[in-house]
Amino acid sequence: MSVGDLATQRAIEAVWRIESARIVAGLARMTRDVGLAEELAQEALLTALEKWPESGVPDNPGAWLMAAAKNRALDHFRRNRMMQEKHEEIGREMEEGFTPDFDSALEDDIGDDLLRLIFTACHPVLSTEARAALTLKLLCGLTTDEIARAFLVPEPTVAQRIVRAKRTLSEARVPFEVPRGEELGARLASVLEVIYLVFNEGYSATAGEDWTRPALCEDALRLGRILAELAPAEPEVHGLVALMEIQASRLRARTGPSGEPILLMDQDRGRWDHLLVRRGLAALERAEKSRGVLGPYTLQAAIAACHARAGTPAETDWKRIVALYDALAQLMPSPVVELNRAVAVAMAFGPAEGLALVDALASETALRGYHLLPSVRGDLLEKLGRLDEARGEFERAAALTRNSREIRLLLDRAAALHSGLRVVK
Repeated sequence: MSVGDLATQRAIEAVWRIESARIVAGLARMTRDVGLAEELAQEALLTALEKWPESGVPDNPGAWLMAAAKNRALDHFRRNRMMQEKHEEIGREMEEGFTPDFDSALEDDIGDDLLRLIFTACHPVLSTEARAALTLKLLCGLTTDEIARAFLVPEPTVAQRIVRAKRTLSEARVPFEVPRGEELGARLASVLEVIYLVFNEGYSATAGEDWTRPALCEDALRLGRILAELAPAEPEVHGLVALMEIQASRLRARTGPSGEPILLMDQDRGRWDHLLVRRGLAALERAEKSRGVLGPYTLQAAIAACHARAGTPAETDWKRIVALYDALAQLMPSPVVELNRAVAVAMAFGPAEGLALVDALASETALRGYHLLPSVRGDLLEKLGRLDEARGEFERAAALTRNSREIRLLLDRAAALHSGLRVVK
Protein backbone atom coordinates (compact mmCIF):
# COMPACT_ATOMS: atom_id res chain seq x y z
CA MET A 1 0.00 0.00 0.00
CA SER A 2 1.40 3.39 -1.01
CA VAL A 3 1.76 6.32 1.37
CA GLY A 4 -1.09 8.06 -0.45
CA ASP A 5 -3.38 5.03 -0.17
CA LEU A 6 -2.55 4.69 3.52
CA ALA A 7 -3.38 8.36 4.12
CA THR A 8 -6.68 7.93 2.26
CA GLN A 9 -7.56 4.86 4.31
CA ARG A 10 -6.89 6.73 7.53
CA ALA A 11 -9.04 9.60 6.29
CA ILE A 12 -11.86 7.17 5.52
CA GLU A 13 -11.59 5.66 9.00
CA ALA A 14 -11.72 9.13 10.57
CA VAL A 15 -14.72 10.12 8.47
CA TRP A 16 -16.47 6.90 9.39
CA ARG A 17 -16.00 7.50 13.11
CA ILE A 18 -17.53 10.95 12.73
CA GLU A 19 -20.32 10.27 10.25
CA SER A 20 -21.37 6.63 10.75
CA ALA A 21 -23.89 7.28 13.54
CA ARG A 22 -25.57 10.05 11.53
CA ILE A 23 -25.72 7.85 8.42
CA VAL A 24 -27.07 4.80 10.26
CA ALA A 25 -29.60 6.97 12.11
CA GLY A 26 -30.85 8.57 8.89
CA LEU A 27 -31.08 5.23 7.11
CA ALA A 28 -32.85 3.62 10.06
CA ARG A 29 -35.54 6.27 9.94
CA MET A 30 -36.04 5.57 6.25
CA THR A 31 -35.79 1.78 6.27
CA ARG A 32 -37.39 1.23 9.72
CA ASP A 33 -34.77 -1.46 10.38
CA VAL A 34 -31.61 -0.74 12.39
CA GLY A 35 -29.89 -3.92 11.21
CA LEU A 36 -30.54 -3.16 7.55
CA ALA A 37 -29.48 0.47 8.02
CA GLU A 38 -26.16 -0.62 9.50
CA GLU A 39 -25.56 -3.08 6.65
CA LEU A 40 -26.28 -0.40 4.04
CA ALA A 41 -23.94 2.01 5.78
CA GLN A 42 -21.21 -0.64 5.82
CA GLU A 43 -21.70 -1.23 2.10
CA ALA A 44 -21.29 2.49 1.50
CA LEU A 45 -18.06 2.36 3.49
CA LEU A 46 -16.76 -0.48 1.33
CA THR A 47 -17.58 1.56 -1.77
CA ALA A 48 -15.58 4.45 -0.34
CA LEU A 49 -12.64 2.15 0.36
CA GLU A 50 -12.73 1.08 -3.30
CA LYS A 51 -13.17 4.49 -4.93
CA TRP A 52 -11.61 7.16 -2.72
CA PRO A 53 -8.00 5.97 -3.14
CA GLU A 54 -8.42 6.76 -6.87
CA SER A 55 -10.77 9.75 -6.82
CA GLY A 56 -9.67 11.30 -3.51
CA VAL A 57 -11.72 12.12 -0.43
CA PRO A 58 -14.76 14.22 -1.51
CA ASP A 59 -15.39 17.69 -0.13
CA ASN A 60 -18.45 16.47 1.79
CA PRO A 61 -17.61 12.85 2.68
CA GLY A 62 -20.70 12.40 4.88
CA ALA A 63 -23.05 13.35 2.07
CA TRP A 64 -21.10 11.11 -0.33
CA LEU A 65 -21.45 8.13 2.01
CA MET A 66 -25.14 8.86 2.51
CA ALA A 67 -25.72 9.02 -1.23
CA ALA A 68 -23.92 5.70 -1.70
CA ALA A 69 -26.01 4.15 1.07
CA LYS A 70 -29.17 5.60 -0.50
CA ASN A 71 -28.38 3.93 -3.82
CA ARG A 72 -27.79 0.61 -2.07
CA ALA A 73 -31.09 1.01 -0.22
CA LEU A 74 -33.05 1.75 -3.38
CA ASP A 75 -31.55 -1.32 -5.08
CA HIS A 76 -32.43 -3.40 -2.04
CA PHE A 77 -36.05 -2.30 -1.97
CA ARG A 78 -36.50 -2.75 -5.70
CA ARG A 79 -35.30 -6.35 -5.37
CA ASN A 80 -36.91 -7.23 -2.08
CA ARG A 81 -39.84 -4.90 -1.46
CA MET A 82 -42.21 -7.84 -0.93
CA MET A 83 -39.77 -10.00 1.05
CA GLN A 84 -40.84 -8.83 4.49
CA GLU A 85 -44.16 -7.49 5.65
CA LYS A 86 -42.67 -4.30 7.00
CA HIS A 87 -41.35 -3.42 3.52
CA GLU A 88 -44.67 -3.83 1.72
CA GLU A 89 -45.74 -0.24 2.24
CA ILE A 90 -42.36 1.05 1.07
CA GLY A 91 -42.59 -1.20 -2.00
CA ARG A 92 -46.04 0.13 -2.90
CA GLU A 93 -44.87 3.71 -2.48
CA MET A 94 -41.91 3.11 -4.74
CA GLU A 95 -44.13 1.51 -7.41
CA GLU A 96 -46.23 4.68 -7.31
CA GLY A 97 -43.11 6.71 -8.01
CA PHE A 98 -42.31 7.74 -4.42
CA THR A 99 -38.64 7.76 -3.48
CA PRO A 100 -37.71 8.10 0.20
CA ASP A 101 -35.81 11.35 0.74
CA PHE A 102 -32.54 9.83 1.88
CA ASP A 103 -30.60 12.93 0.88
CA SER A 104 -32.25 14.97 3.60
CA ALA A 105 -31.42 12.44 6.28
CA LEU A 106 -28.12 14.07 7.15
CA GLU A 107 -29.75 17.43 7.71
CA ASP A 108 -33.47 17.10 8.50
CA ASP A 109 -34.29 15.84 11.98
CA ILE A 110 -30.81 14.37 12.38
CA GLY A 111 -30.94 15.10 16.10
CA ASP A 112 -34.18 13.16 16.43
CA ASP A 113 -32.72 10.34 14.34
CA LEU A 114 -29.65 10.04 16.57
CA LEU A 115 -31.82 10.05 19.67
CA ARG A 116 -33.99 7.30 18.17
CA LEU A 117 -30.88 5.29 17.35
CA ILE A 118 -29.51 5.64 20.89
CA PHE A 119 -32.77 4.43 22.43
CA THR A 120 -33.04 1.58 19.94
CA ALA A 121 -29.47 0.32 20.40
CA CYS A 122 -29.89 0.48 24.20
CA HIS A 123 -33.33 -1.14 24.27
CA PRO A 124 -33.81 -3.27 27.43
CA VAL A 125 -35.01 -6.20 25.33
CA LEU A 126 -31.28 -6.75 24.72
CA SER A 127 -28.75 -8.00 27.27
CA THR A 128 -26.39 -5.45 28.78
CA GLU A 129 -23.44 -6.89 26.84
CA ALA A 130 -25.40 -6.77 23.58
CA ARG A 131 -26.50 -3.19 24.20
CA ALA A 132 -22.92 -2.11 24.83
CA ALA A 133 -21.58 -3.86 21.73
CA LEU A 134 -24.34 -2.56 19.46
CA THR A 135 -23.98 0.97 20.79
CA LEU A 136 -20.24 1.02 20.17
CA LYS A 137 -20.80 -0.39 16.68
CA LEU A 138 -23.64 1.86 15.55
CA LEU A 139 -23.00 5.07 17.44
CA CYS A 140 -19.22 5.13 17.87
CA GLY A 141 -18.24 3.49 14.59
CA LEU A 142 -15.99 0.91 16.25
CA THR A 143 -15.18 -2.27 14.38
CA THR A 144 -16.02 -5.66 15.83
CA ASP A 145 -12.33 -6.25 16.43
CA GLU A 146 -11.98 -2.95 18.32
CA ILE A 147 -14.96 -3.77 20.54
CA ALA A 148 -13.56 -7.24 21.23
CA ARG A 149 -10.18 -5.81 22.21
CA ALA A 150 -11.81 -3.18 24.40
CA PHE A 151 -13.72 -5.77 26.44
CA LEU A 152 -11.11 -8.55 26.10
CA VAL A 153 -13.48 -11.07 24.58
CA PRO A 154 -13.06 -13.07 21.36
CA GLU A 155 -14.05 -11.21 18.20
CA PRO A 156 -16.54 -13.97 17.15
CA THR A 157 -18.30 -13.50 20.49
CA VAL A 158 -18.78 -9.78 19.84
CA ALA A 159 -19.86 -10.42 16.25
CA GLN A 160 -22.43 -12.93 17.48
CA ARG A 161 -23.74 -10.50 20.09
CA ILE A 162 -24.25 -7.82 17.46
CA VAL A 163 -25.95 -10.16 14.99
CA ARG A 164 -28.25 -11.50 17.70
CA ALA A 165 -28.99 -7.99 18.95
CA LYS A 166 -30.11 -6.80 15.52
CA ARG A 167 -32.15 -9.96 15.03
CA THR A 168 -33.79 -9.52 18.44
CA LEU A 169 -34.72 -5.90 17.68
CA SER A 170 -36.24 -7.01 14.40
CA GLU A 171 -38.14 -9.99 15.81
CA ALA A 172 -39.40 -7.95 18.78
CA ARG A 173 -40.54 -5.26 16.32
CA VAL A 174 -38.86 -2.59 18.40
CA PRO A 175 -40.00 0.72 16.90
CA PHE A 176 -37.40 3.24 15.80
CA GLU A 177 -38.64 5.99 18.09
CA VAL A 178 -38.02 7.92 21.27
CA PRO A 179 -40.23 6.54 24.07
CA ARG A 180 -42.76 8.86 25.64
CA GLY A 181 -44.57 9.19 28.94
CA GLU A 182 -43.95 6.67 31.69
CA GLU A 183 -41.82 4.46 29.43
CA LEU A 184 -39.22 7.20 28.94
CA GLY A 185 -37.79 6.94 32.45
CA ALA A 186 -37.08 3.20 32.28
CA ARG A 187 -35.71 3.42 28.76
CA LEU A 188 -33.51 6.39 29.61
CA ALA A 189 -32.09 4.46 32.56
CA SER A 190 -31.13 1.69 30.15
CA VAL A 191 -29.34 4.17 27.87
CA LEU A 192 -27.45 5.79 30.74
CA GLU A 193 -26.46 2.39 32.10
CA VAL A 194 -24.86 1.40 28.79
CA ILE A 195 -22.98 4.68 28.40
CA TYR A 196 -21.60 4.51 31.93
CA LEU A 197 -20.72 0.83 31.52
CA VAL A 198 -18.58 1.74 28.50
CA PHE A 199 -17.00 4.64 30.41
CA ASN A 200 -16.21 2.51 33.46
CA GLU A 201 -14.52 -0.15 31.37
CA GLY A 202 -12.26 2.58 30.04
CA TYR A 203 -11.70 4.18 33.43
CA SER A 204 -10.92 0.97 35.33
CA ALA A 205 -10.36 -1.94 32.97
CA THR A 206 -11.69 -5.16 34.46
CA ALA A 207 -8.97 -7.30 32.91
CA GLY A 208 -5.86 -7.23 30.78
CA GLU A 209 -2.58 -5.37 30.89
CA ASP A 210 -3.90 -1.79 30.94
CA TRP A 211 -5.15 0.00 34.04
CA THR A 212 -7.18 2.40 31.89
CA ARG A 213 -8.43 2.54 28.28
CA PRO A 214 -8.93 6.25 27.58
CA ALA A 215 -10.39 5.68 24.11
CA LEU A 216 -13.45 3.99 25.63
CA CYS A 217 -13.88 6.90 28.04
CA GLU A 218 -13.79 9.27 25.07
CA ASP A 219 -16.43 7.23 23.21
CA ALA A 220 -18.72 7.23 26.25
CA LEU A 221 -18.18 10.94 26.84
CA ARG A 222 -19.02 11.72 23.24
CA LEU A 223 -22.27 9.73 23.52
CA GLY A 224 -23.13 11.43 26.80
CA ARG A 225 -22.54 14.88 25.36
CA ILE A 226 -24.67 14.07 22.30
CA LEU A 227 -27.46 12.80 24.55
CA ALA A 228 -27.26 15.93 26.70
CA GLU A 229 -27.72 18.09 23.60
CA LEU A 230 -30.62 15.97 22.35
CA ALA A 231 -32.37 15.60 25.72
CA PRO A 232 -31.60 18.87 27.53
CA ALA A 233 -34.57 18.59 29.90
CA GLU A 234 -33.39 15.30 31.48
CA PRO A 235 -31.36 16.11 34.63
CA GLU A 236 -29.85 12.63 34.97
CA VAL A 237 -28.32 12.93 31.51
CA HIS A 238 -26.45 16.03 32.71
CA GLY A 239 -25.63 14.21 35.94
CA LEU A 240 -24.00 11.37 34.03
CA VAL A 241 -22.09 13.77 31.79
CA ALA A 242 -20.87 15.64 34.89
CA LEU A 243 -19.73 12.40 36.50
CA MET A 244 -17.85 11.27 33.39
CA GLU A 245 -16.26 14.68 32.73
CA ILE A 246 -14.91 14.90 36.29
CA GLN A 247 -13.69 11.32 36.39
CA ALA A 248 -12.11 11.63 32.94
CA SER A 249 -10.22 14.68 34.17
CA ARG A 250 -8.07 12.34 36.30
CA LEU A 251 -7.07 9.91 33.57
CA ARG A 252 -3.61 11.35 32.95
CA ALA A 253 -2.83 11.23 36.67
CA ARG A 254 -4.14 7.68 37.20
CA THR A 255 -1.06 5.99 35.72
CA GLY A 256 2.67 6.44 36.09
CA PRO A 257 5.35 6.50 33.37
CA SER A 258 5.22 2.73 32.92
CA GLY A 259 1.45 2.46 33.10
CA GLU A 260 1.41 1.55 36.79
CA PRO A 261 -1.73 2.53 38.73
CA ILE A 262 -1.73 5.64 40.90
CA LEU A 263 -4.56 5.76 43.42
CA LEU A 264 -6.67 8.88 43.95
CA MET A 265 -5.02 10.05 47.16
CA ASP A 266 -1.54 9.74 45.62
CA GLN A 267 -2.26 11.51 42.33
CA ASP A 268 -0.57 14.71 41.22
CA ARG A 269 -3.63 16.94 41.01
CA GLY A 270 -1.73 19.32 38.80
CA ARG A 271 -2.03 16.69 36.08
CA TRP A 272 -5.82 16.66 36.25
CA ASP A 273 -7.49 18.16 33.19
CA HIS A 274 -9.05 21.29 34.64
CA LEU A 275 -11.02 22.02 31.47
CA LEU A 276 -12.85 18.74 31.97
CA VAL A 277 -13.32 19.61 35.64
CA ARG A 278 -14.95 22.92 34.71
CA ARG A 279 -17.16 21.22 32.15
CA GLY A 280 -18.16 18.61 34.70
CA LEU A 281 -18.99 21.17 37.38
CA ALA A 282 -21.08 23.13 34.87
CA ALA A 283 -23.01 19.99 33.91
CA LEU A 284 -23.50 19.18 37.60
CA GLU A 285 -24.90 22.66 38.24
CA ARG A 286 -27.32 22.14 35.36
CA ALA A 287 -28.46 18.80 36.79
CA GLU A 288 -28.84 20.17 40.32
CA LYS A 289 -31.08 23.03 39.12
CA SER A 290 -33.83 20.55 38.24
CA ARG A 291 -36.71 20.16 40.64
CA GLY A 292 -37.19 17.02 42.66
CA VAL A 293 -34.88 14.42 44.17
CA LEU A 294 -31.39 14.24 42.69
CA GLY A 295 -30.82 11.05 40.71
CA PRO A 296 -28.04 8.48 41.25
CA TYR A 297 -25.75 9.85 38.55
CA THR A 298 -26.12 13.40 39.81
CA LEU A 299 -25.33 12.28 43.37
CA GLN A 300 -22.25 10.39 42.17
CA ALA A 301 -21.20 13.47 40.19
CA ALA A 302 -21.57 15.56 43.36
CA ILE A 303 -19.26 13.11 45.14
CA ALA A 304 -16.72 13.37 42.31
CA ALA A 305 -17.01 17.17 42.52
CA CYS A 306 -15.92 17.08 46.18
CA HIS A 307 -12.63 15.56 45.04
CA ALA A 308 -12.35 17.91 42.08
CA ARG A 309 -12.75 21.00 44.28
CA ALA A 310 -10.11 19.85 46.78
CA GLY A 311 -6.66 21.22 45.98
CA THR A 312 -5.07 18.52 48.13
CA PRO A 313 -6.35 15.22 49.58
CA ALA A 314 -6.43 16.81 53.03
CA GLU A 315 -8.88 19.46 51.83
CA THR A 316 -11.47 16.90 50.70
CA ASP A 317 -14.85 17.40 52.35
CA TRP A 318 -15.32 13.80 53.46
CA LYS A 319 -18.29 14.56 55.70
CA ARG A 320 -20.18 15.92 52.71
CA ILE A 321 -19.19 12.81 50.75
CA VAL A 322 -20.61 10.63 53.53
CA ALA A 323 -23.87 12.62 53.40
CA LEU A 324 -24.04 12.20 49.63
CA TYR A 325 -23.47 8.45 49.96
CA ASP A 326 -26.26 8.37 52.56
CA ALA A 327 -28.60 9.91 49.97
CA LEU A 328 -27.36 7.55 47.26
CA ALA A 329 -27.90 4.53 49.51
CA GLN A 330 -31.47 5.66 50.15
CA LEU A 331 -32.12 6.11 46.45
CA MET A 332 -30.21 3.12 45.13
CA PRO A 333 -29.49 0.61 47.92
CA SER A 334 -26.64 -1.75 47.06
CA PRO A 335 -23.69 -3.40 48.82
CA VAL A 336 -21.28 -1.63 46.45
CA VAL A 337 -22.68 1.77 47.46
CA GLU A 338 -22.36 0.76 51.11
CA LEU A 339 -18.74 -0.28 50.55
CA ASN A 340 -17.95 3.09 49.01
CA ARG A 341 -19.75 4.79 51.88
CA ALA A 342 -17.61 2.83 54.34
CA VAL A 343 -14.48 4.25 52.71
CA ALA A 344 -15.87 7.78 53.08
CA VAL A 345 -16.79 7.13 56.73
CA ALA A 346 -13.25 5.89 57.38
CA MET A 347 -11.80 9.07 55.89
CA ALA A 348 -14.21 11.32 57.77
CA PHE A 349 -14.39 9.60 61.17
CA GLY A 350 -11.47 7.18 61.32
CA PRO A 351 -10.52 3.74 59.96
CA ALA A 352 -12.07 1.84 62.89
CA GLU A 353 -15.56 3.11 62.06
CA GLY A 354 -15.03 2.35 58.39
CA LEU A 355 -13.79 -1.16 59.14
CA ALA A 356 -16.89 -1.93 61.23
CA LEU A 357 -19.05 -1.07 58.23
CA VAL A 358 -16.89 -3.13 55.87
CA ASP A 359 -17.02 -6.15 58.18
CA ALA A 360 -20.81 -5.90 58.23
CA LEU A 361 -20.76 -6.36 54.45
CA ALA A 362 -18.70 -9.56 54.53
CA SER A 363 -21.76 -11.81 54.22
CA GLU A 364 -23.26 -9.95 51.25
CA THR A 365 -23.69 -12.39 48.37
CA ALA A 366 -23.31 -9.61 45.81
CA LEU A 367 -19.78 -8.88 47.07
CA ARG A 368 -18.48 -12.44 46.91
CA GLY A 369 -15.66 -12.44 44.43
CA TYR A 370 -15.60 -8.62 44.40
CA HIS A 371 -11.92 -7.80 44.82
CA LEU A 372 -12.49 -4.31 46.19
CA LEU A 373 -14.01 -5.69 49.40
CA PRO A 374 -10.75 -7.30 50.64
CA SER A 375 -8.78 -4.43 49.08
CA VAL A 376 -10.67 -1.84 51.12
CA ARG A 377 -10.50 -4.01 54.21
CA GLY A 378 -6.74 -4.41 53.77
CA ASP A 379 -6.31 -0.66 53.47
CA LEU A 380 -8.22 -0.01 56.69
CA LEU A 381 -6.42 -2.78 58.57
CA GLU A 382 -3.11 -1.29 57.45
CA LYS A 383 -4.08 2.11 58.80
CA LEU A 384 -5.00 0.49 62.11
CA GLY A 385 -1.58 -1.17 62.29
CA ARG A 386 -2.93 -4.72 61.86
CA LEU A 387 -0.35 -5.43 59.20
CA ASP A 388 -0.46 -9.24 59.03
CA GLU A 389 -4.21 -9.19 58.51
CA ALA A 390 -3.88 -6.42 55.96
CA ARG A 391 -1.31 -8.40 53.97
CA GLY A 392 -3.69 -11.36 53.77
CA GLU A 393 -6.49 -9.14 52.51
CA PHE A 394 -4.33 -7.60 49.78
CA GLU A 395 -3.27 -11.08 48.66
CA ARG A 396 -6.89 -12.22 48.60
CA ALA A 397 -7.88 -9.16 46.56
CA ALA A 398 -5.06 -9.85 44.08
CA ALA A 399 -6.40 -13.37 43.56
CA LEU A 400 -9.85 -12.03 42.72
CA THR A 401 -9.05 -9.33 40.15
CA ARG A 402 -8.27 -10.02 36.47
CA ASN A 403 -6.40 -6.80 35.76
CA SER A 404 -2.64 -7.40 35.65
CA ARG A 405 -1.77 -3.88 36.78
CA GLU A 406 -4.08 -4.13 39.76
CA ILE A 407 -2.73 -7.55 40.71
CA ARG A 408 0.79 -6.09 40.76
CA LEU A 409 -0.33 -3.11 42.86
CA LEU A 410 -2.02 -5.31 45.45
CA LEU A 411 0.85 -7.79 45.66
CA ASP A 412 3.33 -4.95 46.03
CA ARG A 413 1.32 -3.60 48.95
CA ALA A 414 1.23 -7.06 50.52
CA ALA A 415 4.98 -7.51 50.01
CA ALA A 416 5.71 -4.12 51.57
CA LEU A 417 3.80 -5.15 54.68
CA HIS A 418 5.61 -8.49 54.77
CA SER A 419 8.95 -6.69 54.82
CA GLY A 420 7.71 -4.34 57.52
CA LEU A 421 7.41 -1.32 55.24
CA ARG A 422 4.05 0.19 55.96
CA VAL A 423 2.63 1.93 52.88
CA VAL A 424 0.70 5.04 53.87
CA LYS A 425 -2.46 5.53 51.80
